Amino acid sequence: MKPKILSLDPGLLPYRSHITQRMDAYQARLEGMLPKGVSLEDFANGHHYFGFHKTPAGWYYREWAPGAEAIYLTGDFCNWEQKKYKLTHIKNGIYELFLPGTESLRHGTRVQTAVISRKETLWRIPLYARYVLQEPDGTWNGVIYDPPGEFLWSDQNFKPQKRLFIYECHIGMAQEDGRVGSYDEFTANILPRVKSLGYNTLQIMAVMEHPYYASFGYQVTNFFAASSRFGTPDALKNLINTAHNMGIAVLLDIVHSHASANTREGINRFDGTDYQFFHSGERGDHPAWGTKCFDYGKNEVLHFLLSNLKFWLEIYHFDGFRFDGVTSMLYKDHGLGVDFGPYETYFSPNTDLDAVIYLQLATTLCRQVKKDVICIAEDMSALPGLCLPIQEGGVGFDYR
Repeated sequence: MKPKILSLDPGLLPYRSHITQRMDAYQARLEGMLPKGVSLEDFANGHHYFGFHKTPAGWYYREWAPGAEAIYLTGDFCNWEQKKYKLTHIKNGIYELFLPGTESLRHGTRVQTAVISRKETLWRIPLYARYVLQEPDGTWNGVIYDPPGEFLWSDQNFKPQKRLFIYECHIGMAQEDGRVGSYDEFTANILPRVKSLGYNTLQIMAVMEHPYYASFGYQVTNFFAASSRFGTPDALKNLINTAHNMGIAVLLDIVHSHASANTREGINRFDGTDYQFFHSGERGDHPAWGTKCFDYGKNEVLHFLLSNLKFWLEIYHFDGFRFDGVTSMLYKDHGLGVDFGPYETYFSPNTDLDAVIYLQLATTLCRQVKKDVICIAEDMSALPGLCLPIQEGGVGFDYR
């Protein structure tokens, strides 16, 4: 059966085999990645298993670090004693620690992970840390975020409008003073202005934690942490909840195209290898940005990134994403210095099929998690079919 994209644009007929190959590869990845009876939405639950989780009996802490020889949890709760709390290796590079008693870790507790790899001790922030703070001496720590009482949402009946009028913003720069603004200030001072100007959608930059402020948030270190320089996770939730009650949808600039090369506070070399999340060697280094490039061919990387999408939709009630740097993802040369005029440019060995499949999985997952989700691709190459449904030969985005 001929994919619909070929009927919409007969100019693509010479590339029919490439398009069907992409469609077949997507289906094969789905079938190979998901056990029978498991949906993509079920698969993308890493944030419910890894990281810190409080139960009535105590706290569980889990990490995936296949290159590690041993892992220890330390922090101010044990006076930073390095080898008192060792995680147990369960299987396939997954480590677990149970701390009995709900008070063994408390709200505000600073934590670090000591990873032993190749006889070297590596100090790391937990991969699924939800709150990360920079200390006065400039170092960063993971922080247990467990305030009394859960945040109370009141946006159950909100739905984004069909026609988007988008206000793009940066929380830190959204004020007149020469300082970094906060989530609370934005909620109080900027949201009413956005509403009065007639916007119905907010697109927020720089929410995922990043140490280098001048990067505008596009060199992410902690993918599950809302940036602490603007305030607390609950303050961000209040911003989104308030926007929803004003009839405004909220989109997140999601950065899955690359990651910060930082090791002390980032995910790079978390387990001591350069290939845990990224391509090994030269291909793992972005030549223009000085950052690390994900290996979208690894199921564990897909699990991390897809869980990250579900996390922001589920925990923070974001209405969708503007995927950053899609052009850099789609092509092995990152689209640098390429003229994307002729069609053969899009259907060559330079196109990263694993990245195309990841984006297809991402748009599929988002629609499973949230029916009215909005998916926008920041792509300068104008890949044919980017905003067509996957079953029609596309990638599944709503807008480019």
